[in-house]
Amino acid sequence: MNLKEFKIGFVGLGRMGANMARHLKDQGYTLGPVYDIIPDVASSLASELDTTAVQKLSEVTTGSDIVITVVTDDAAMRSIFFDDDNLFQNSSGKIFLNCATLSPDIHIELERVAAANDAETLEVCMASSIPQAREGKLYLMIAGQEETFNKVKSLLDDMSVNLRFVGPAGKAAQVKALVNMVMNINTAALAEGLGLGDALGIDLTLLQEVFSQTGANSRVLETDGEDMVVRDHECYFSCDHAAKDSGIAIDVAESVGINLPLAKATFAQFERMKQIGLGHYDKSGVAELTFKGRHA
Repeated sequence: MNLKEFKIGFVGLGRMGANMARHLKDQGYTLGPVYDIIPDVASSLASELDTTAVQKLSEVTTGSDIVITVVTDDAAMRSIFFDDDNLFQNSSGKIFLNCATLSPDIHIELERVAAANDAETLEVCMASSIPQAREGKLYLMIAGQEETFNKVKSLLDDMSVNLRFVGPAGKAAQVKALVNMVMNINTAALAEGLGLGDALGIDLTLLQEVFSQTGANSRVLETDGEDMVVRDHECYFSCDHAAKDSGIAIDVAESVGINLPLAKATFAQFERMKQIGLGHYDKSGVAELTFKGRHA
């Protein structure tokens, strides 16, 4: 089936959701209704992309064949699917692609309730950022029913540079929690290394070069190292989200009896960023806690 003839609705129009919608429009897909908790955001994007903004979630489902959701956390996901006005209303035959980083349990619950409503869900976890959403170069981890995955695979291919089907509902969320846990640990560790190097009077350009050629290298060094030094914390992945995602990983670990001392220490650092009012900073902003003379 040609999914470009299907109507693709969106719920959650932050920088990830909005740029995914822009990319699909560029690729020739038909956009259905769009919704955001801030109505002006939905109206602006709808005008830009020549589609319709709605103020009820049920109208997104009614006007769409496939609904892509990109919300902040479990509480937001519960609100869009289980409040009085929700996406499961009149959802028979519809497919929901849920892209936020959430707990595994909520994905399992959504799949069960969707089936009871003759609908389908997939978790579509993204290990990428805003430019990749706009360019259709996301790295996607998919979980749920493989039959559903195969129905929408061509759409997911057009959104991604790489996608992996990892198993039944909840498994992609587990993998994504581990990805972000390790990324956050690397980020906090890099901030400490650069902060200590700065306090020792080491040239930080030299230090980053040495890191890049040794066991201290990481993807985070490439994406965040210079930002930490020059204090450019324009947000691509916020400290708020880093705290949330590290918390998900810790909860998952506790459910299987595994202790994660590094993840817990990292979680505490990003929680500290929230407490001092810097949770909106990019995750590179955790360096504000480790360089002398900064916010710490």
